[in-house]
Amino acid sequence: MLQWRYAVPTMAAPFDRPTLRARLSQAARFDAEYGASLSNHLPMALVALARLGADDGRLAQFEARYAQRLHAAPPIEPWPAGDAWKPPLGDPRAWPRYRALFREWIDDEGAPSVLAQVLPTLMRGVGSAAFHGPIRAAYALAADHVGALTDALAYWASRWFECGQALANGEEVDPAGVLAAFDFAHELPAVPLIAQRMALAAAHPRFASRVARLHVDLHGTLPRLAQLAAERYAAGADFTALHLVTSAHAMHVLLPWLDEDDRLASLVYYASAFAAAWAALPPRDAPLPAAPALPWPEIVARALASDDDHAIKMVDSCRELEAAVGGAVWSVAASRAIA
Repeated sequence: MLQWRYAVPTMAAPFDRPTLRARLSQAARFDAEYGASLSNHLPMALVALARLGADDGRLAQFEARYAQRLHAAPPIEPWPAGDAWKPPLGDPRAWPRYRALFREWIDDEGAPSVLAQVLPTLMRGVGSAAFHGPIRAAYALAADHVGALTDALAYWASRWFECGQALANGEEVDPAGVLAAFDFAHELPAVPLIAQRMALAAAHPRFASRVARLHVDLHGTLPRLAQLAAERYAAGADFTALHLVTSAHAMHVLLPWLDEDDRLASLVYYASAFAAAWAALPPRDAPLPAAPALPWPEIVARALASDDDHAIKMVDSCRELEAAVGGAVWSVAASRAIA
């Protein structure tokens, strides 16, 4: 079974440069969502493009095009003095207040201390906004940008929801068998958002007993879940499977900021949310025709030329996951993303 060990976390971003930092700071003028509760991917895509090697001109071009769909963020609101931070969890209206709280908190105590305090609670709602809370936080950490991290944590908190109960640590080590037992996607009502489908799947009468069979291991479960998601995406280009790959990459970035006990508990919550998303995947009639794995330089070149924010993040996540755990599936899935 695939395994990895967790690196010591660092706030240093090897691909950081002043123009990226400036663009991330400017991106704070936009709301966290647009349209029908769709997540704003601008800060995430900018960091992914930078890590893939985009020059300053390409970052500016992507920002100008992507920003056309966004609208201005509401004014930041002061956090009420003395109020606990947890009661407004899951209230989208609290984002302007959470932005103020997390910025003041990080300025006062530093990001490592704040992450150690808030991640254990936020991880209980790791599936928030189809995993965009943790994904956005992971990219902010990769860029070592306090403003981006502030807004990411605020978004995660304001869209926080528990996707089913934390599973009991069962006996099945390989998640593949557990995931294969979810056969009720056709019974779920049709709803537009991934997070909505996840909530419906987690509430299904057969969900809890089946997900409880999974045994979560600190080193083997996450890379195996990531691999299964990449295989599913490579076979069918399922949009939900793409988010499972990028969320697994985010977890690989975030978990080192926790101690071992909180890390395992967070993995348990993630496995449950992952299973809910998997259970909501639409049944496939047949896999797509096999897509050959392109060489990484061509994959990266196509991603750099793309205006598809999801494809850019998918290529970046697959390349990072291949570096972390090895294997051939990552280039196949990345090739599918930019096909």
